[in-house]
Amino acid sequence: MQGPVDSASASGDSTEVAPVHTGRVVYIAVIAALGGFLFGYDSSVINGANKAVFYQFQVTDTFLQGFAVAIALLGSAVGAFVGGRLTDKYGRKKVMVTAAILFLIAGIGQAFPIGLWDFMLWRIVGGFAIGLAAVVSPMYISEVAPAHLRGRLTSLFQLAIVFGIFATQLVNQVIIGLVPDQPGAPVLNPQVPPVEANNELALGLEAWQWMFLCMVVPAVVYWVLSLSLPESPRYLVAKGKSDEAKQVLEQIYVDDVTPRLDSIEDSLKGEHKMNMADIKGPALGLLPIVWVGIILAVLQQFVGINAVFYYSNLIWSAVGFDESRAFLTSTIISAVNVIFTFVAIALIDRMGRKPLLLIGSAGMFVTLGILTIVFQTAPKCTQALIDSGGQAGCTGVSELNTPILSSSSGWIAVIMLNLYVAFFAATWGPIVWVLLGEMFPNKIRAAAMSIGVMANWVANFIVSETFPTLVGISLGLAYGLFTLGALVSFLYVLKYVKETKGVQLEDMGSLEGVELSKS
Repeated sequence: MQGPVDSASASGDSTEVAPVHTGRVVYIAVIAALGGFLFGYDSSVINGANKAVFYQFQVTDTFLQGFAVAIALLGSAVGAFVGGRLTDKYGRKKVMVTAAILFLIAGIGQAFPIGLWDFMLWRIVGGFAIGLAAVVSPMYISEVAPAHLRGRLTSLFQLAIVFGIFATQLVNQVIIGLVPDQPGAPVLNPQVPPVEANNELALGLEAWQWMFLCMVVPAVVYWVLSLSLPESPRYLVAKGKSDEAKQVLEQIYVDDVTPRLDSIEDSLKGEHKMNMADIKGPALGLLPIVWVGIILAVLQQFVGINAVFYYSNLIWSAVGFDESRAFLTSTIISAVNVIFTFVAIALIDRMGRKPLLLIGSAGMFVTLGILTIVFQTAPKCTQALIDSGGQAGCTGVSELNTPILSSSSGWIAVIMLNLYVAFFAATWGPIVWVLLGEMFPNKIRAAAMSIGVMANWVANFIVSETFPTLVGISLGLAYGLFTLGALVSFLYVLKYVKETKGVQLEDMGSLEGVELSKS
């Protein structure tokens, strides 16, 4: 398909829009975004398998339980940190292929662990692949996409993430539904009782093993399709392959691409090999624009979204839902996440990045605030109630201070949590990845994005590792901290974030006031 997509004029923007080969551009972006699907699947599959894994290896310590879940995030942080250097040295395409292979290995390894530490090792491998994908996919899409489509196309990465999360919930629920009626696994320790996922499903494998094995299929698809992608034209120019870069640009744009090629070459003049020294500056050792990216990445996690997805079944179990209802509620939340990511794709190149971030922060602040009040004011389980089993919501609960929700407060919690996810999915979910992929000037993009994405995963690790402990103290406290994060995110965006809608990548330096001419 060939022809212009005049989104700028549709939004009332007078910016000139170049005619593009729309079908080819979308095809390239969709394949690159598949890394996000595996990102979402691998990071979220533990949500349905965690209790079964804890039983399999008799993990009773709550810190170790949290660490076994969150250790993948450390791998993600390392993958993000080295991802920028790898993309600059070997190219965006090769890093995507490498990530696909690592996802494949991690899926098989997590399905057939020898012990807990072996399982955690494969979690790290999968996390490393996630870190690579989180750097290379948004970077690649932003470097290939025309400016007027860049927001929507880069948002496909987040859409793929939420589809991956949704697919995990759906696959887990189907697997649990397929588990045949059979005697349950023996209760070896009341602190870590077996769950349905510990029962055998097929071929002598337990249900939780199949949850991880299902990741093999999308990993192979991503591996094969990523081999068909062209290399990023900006990487090719950086490597002195301008003729090849021109051929790639001609796959994207209808008109003569020579001026665009010249603009890329001008932005990369001089020594452009990635060096972390490139992002050094006067603001606590870094350029101010790098700090903007880091803080945006951290705030995306400090509003608590991944605590919802990594521990959603545990949260709903904690407030009195049985296992099947907890799975269903978590699946509905994932569906909301997918639906409202489409809202972001529809609006990001029309309304812009900053207005949507502000709307999202305000919406999350209100919904998280209501959840905090609901959880904090609900009566709590006491040891006496747990021992007697005389209060609905406390039977079989081993944690003190678990809130006991009435029917009405339970529905309020469900509605508010879904609205919170909707606000996040339509704003902070995709837009932070879009900004990280586009906001940095060409010369520092790989280094700056590596630091920003690494910060995102470190923040993710902090939230995921501390959340179970916070829940043990008070679920209201945990959500109160997320509410504070939403408030801080609103104030920060209002003061420090600049609009990048419709700005060419080669012009980002002047937009942000970054001086890089001395390279």
